[in-house]
Amino acid sequence: MKKILMVVGIAALVLVVVGLIVTAAFFDDIVKKGVETVGPQIVKVPITLNKVHIGLLTGSAKVKGLVVGNPEGYKTPYAISVGLAEVGVNPMSVLSDKIVIRSVHVESPEITFEGSPLSKNNLGDIMDNVNAIAKSGGPATTNETAKAGAKPAKKIEVDDFLITGAKVHVSLTGMGGKEMTLPLPDIHLTNLGKGSGGLTPTDLTRTVMSAITSATIKAVASAATDVGKGVENLGKDAGKAVGTNLNKITKGFGDLFKK
Repeated sequence: MKKILMVVGIAALVLVVVGLIVTAAFFDDIVKKGVETVGPQIVKVPITLNKVHIGLLTGSAKVKGLVVGNPEGYKTPYAISVGLAEVGVNPMSVLSDKIVIRSVHVESPEITFEGSPLSKNNLGDIMDNVNAIAKSGGPATTNETAKAGAKPAKKIEVDDFLITGAKVHVSLTGMGGKEMTLPLPDIHLTNLGKGSGGLTPTDLTRTVMSAITSATIKAVASAATDVGKGVENLGKDAGKAVGTNLNKITKGFGDLFKK
């Protein structure tokens, strides 16, 4: 009897290992497809992902070549491009209603700010899209699943979200099409969805996009002010005109932050 139980136990263990190997072989593609399917429904712009590798046993993942496109009407090809992001997940949480992500580290993303900080710009348009989806209750895919009576989508908790080495490529319509590249200070978010039922993918996207947009506008505001000071010596009339525009821009930034 003991030998039989031992054989059954070994066979079960082998089946579990084989199952994990088979699942891991396809899990990367499943996650990649999910990002490229659900993501665009939230931000309303194309999203592509070059590669994702997930270690189920270690709870680690690497995301490579994530590109968030621009809304229609903008000249630049993308709003955000991420070369590499590393993610640490609590493996056991994948089986629960809330997936616990221990850490997300986004390294050296390229961000494009195109348009006017006072009115229409690409990041602002994407934020409007995300806010509209949040008000409607989430992406169409999630709503259809809920209506069908299926199990609700899993919520997400992110303990530590860090963006380092970001650069912003700026094209300001309010400054005669002035183009420049700016470094962005580190963005560090913690305890997202912790101590609660967690965040929906839409809420998490809105939180991260809001932080990126806010940091970008602050960097652009500071750079625009420096540009204005630099051209004051070009002439009294020119300096006065630039100063007037910068006052409007600065006031606009303040109004944006109050929203």
